Amino acid sequence: MLLACPGGALAQSVAPPQAVPDQSLDTMPDIGLDWPDMGQEDRVKPLPADPADTQVATPDAVPDAAQPVEPVEEAATFADTGEERRYTVQLNGIDTIADATFKQRFDELSALRQGDGKPANLAQINRRIKEDNELLDRLLRAKGYYAARIRGAVAAPPAGSDRLAVSFDIVPGTQYLLDSVDLTGLAETGDKEAQLRAAFPPKVGDPVDADAILAGRDALSVVLAETGFPFAKVDEPEVRIDHEERKGDLDIIITPGGYRSFGAIRMNNEKLFSAHHVQEIARFHPGDPYKASDVEDLRRAIVATGLVSSVNLTPKEAGDGSHVDLAVDVRPAPLRTIAGQLGYGTGEGYRAEVSWQHRNFFPPEGAVTVRGVVGTQEQTASFTYRRNNFHRRDNVLTGLLSVSNIRRDAYDARTITLAGGLERQTNILFQKDWVWRIGAELIASDEADAFSGGARRTFLIGAIPLSLTYDGSDDLLNPTKGFRLGGRFSPELSFQDKTFGYAKVQVDGSIYQPMGEKLVVAARARFGTILGSTVDQIAPSRRFYAGGGASVRGYGYQAIGPRFGVDNDPVGGKSLAEFSLEGRVRFGNFGVVPFIDAGNISTTFLPRFRDLRIGTGLGLRYYSNFGPIRIDVGTPINPQKGDPRVAVYVSLGQAF
Repeated sequence: MLLACPGGALAQSVAPPQAVPDQSLDTMPDIGLDWPDMGQEDRVKPLPADPADTQVATPDAVPDAAQPVEPVEEAATFADTGEERRYTVQLNGIDTIADATFKQRFDELSALRQGDGKPANLAQINRRIKEDNELLDRLLRAKGYYAARIRGAVAAPPAGSDRLAVSFDIVPGTQYLLDSVDLTGLAETGDKEAQLRAAFPPKVGDPVDADAILAGRDALSVVLAETGFPFAKVDEPEVRIDHEERKGDLDIIITPGGYRSFGAIRMNNEKLFSAHHVQEIARFHPGDPYKASDVEDLRRAIVATGLVSSVNLTPKEAGDGSHVDLAVDVRPAPLRTIAGQLGYGTGEGYRAEVSWQHRNFFPPEGAVTVRGVVGTQEQTASFTYRRNNFHRRDNVLTGLLSVSNIRRDAYDARTITLAGGLERQTNILFQKDWVWRIGAELIASDEADAFSGGARRTFLIGAIPLSLTYDGSDDLLNPTKGFRLGGRFSPELSFQDKTFGYAKVQVDGSIYQPMGEKLVVAARARFGTILGSTVDQIAPSRRFYAGGGASVRGYGYQAIGPRFGVDNDPVGGKSLAEFSLEGRVRFGNFGVVPFIDAGNISTTFLPRFRDLRIGTGLGLRYYSNFGPIRIDVGTPINPQKGDPRVAVYVSLGQAF
């Protein structure tokens, strides 16, 4: 970025040129620093050489009268000039005016720093001193110190060291202040002028600080785009320096381009989805004031559909002088996916899964998934329809038809399921405070468990599951603070020899508390109960179970709770209680998580806490770009007969 400063050209040495009062002033060249955009990391690029034609013969870098400028002296030659020595670098006199950014820029751009730790002869060191002398002068000017005195020298190694001592003695002098700040053209914004002027922090009396001025320029550009001016232009700042008064005049020319409201959405390609669907996704409506953040939010939402490889949103004049249309240019992504998995689990045995998906089979965003599972304990075939952004942003319509055969220790079930639902979705890009789901299920299942002695019973079940969750955490997959609270209510009818009804109720809560920079303490509780029926009447697949990686670690899947029959098989229950406590310690991209879990299943209306099963263990975490990868190893403290001594769980995301 450029601060044009007539009369403020960068000095090539400490000694200023002779003043020529009658000569016109040229503009100051680029200060040479890559000033960061708002919200971006401050990265510094090498300084370019000063253009020769920018040197002026006008008053420049005028020192304090009481402190005459001393010319830069060559370093004393106290040894063989051809001898190569290592050296140290010290800056003296700027501790009170040099912030972290100043020091970072010097370290990254310094010729001496680049050669630090490498031997060099005195001629090389002196050349680097001269280059860094000019660099320091530029950096000080960027902070408003136009009359600085800088003297670099090299001395013999101090006692106890074998390195030469390179030092810069710096007298910053007076910091120049802004005498005027003119935002030319801002008055054209009408009643928005006061708001926009407040977005530019530098004021009269503030230092002539390039960082502050350029940051203010960027902030003003952002606020203009957020206040209804999509075509606004903010020119580079121009600073006119008065060395005699030690002041500067700042002028920025602004072209607002006219106030606009949102108009229509124009699609370049409607094969994926129409302009009408994009308008349903947008958080703005035609006639709303233009905001660049609303445009960026829409761009991210279109990317989140998974249907595009790239998207560009460009404001276009609507032609009426008051509205701006939004041109949407999308490039389709591959829409079909074939996926497969192979795995083994101590509680599930061997398992192979394959799926085919078309993410836009029924436009817009109507995805179809065909899935098959073959394993030692499960065989499943399913067809799923999923419509994202159903008539509204983040609303999801789902439909499922599945046929499954599941054989577990708790039960055997041959099931046909027809289900559908409407839900408000949360995801990594757009994490929601409130999410909900309304569903309907029709299930026909032929099941056997220990209660029936292996005899099969047929169940026809209708259910209307409802759920509501509040998420006050700071991250979906790796929360470090806040809490979550959710509830699920499912009234169900069971048609067997007789028809009876019951209701499943479940409440989940978790809390996350940071304890310093590296430790997060996380706790979870879960309670559930079934109202209106005895446990033996309820289909085994509809009862509560506990144990496993998402429940009480250290125990097998669904293994906790009452057991029955000659094989001592779990039978599930009517009530559930679970508790978990973790200490999440992170070291960079890795972490360790000691944990303790407890839980129980009861056949009564309320869980029996005296029968809690406790598991403990240690987890490892790798914090990837997609979230933490979890490996937990747990062991039961008070196992039942048949429980494993060690259980291992692997998944994406924290345990809760």
